[in-house]
Amino acid sequence: MDTIALILSIIGCVNWGLVGIFQFDLVAWLFGGSGSLFSRLVYTVVALSGLWCISFLFRGKGFLTKE
Repeated sequence: MDTIALILSIIGCVNWGLVGIFQFDLVAWLFGGSGSLFSRLVYTVVALSGLWCISFLFRGKGFLTKE
């Protein structure tokens, strides 16, 4: 689950980088616009993955843990 969440978060970061640098939304381009059902589904899954990745900060030898 962690690997999938990390991969999806990286995809989201790349997409936001493209939006910021080139004003090009790859997800919207691939799936028929930012308002299409599939694009919104991709955005939601990427957002949930990003939230899951927050847990990386609090487990193992993360920088916020005391180990």
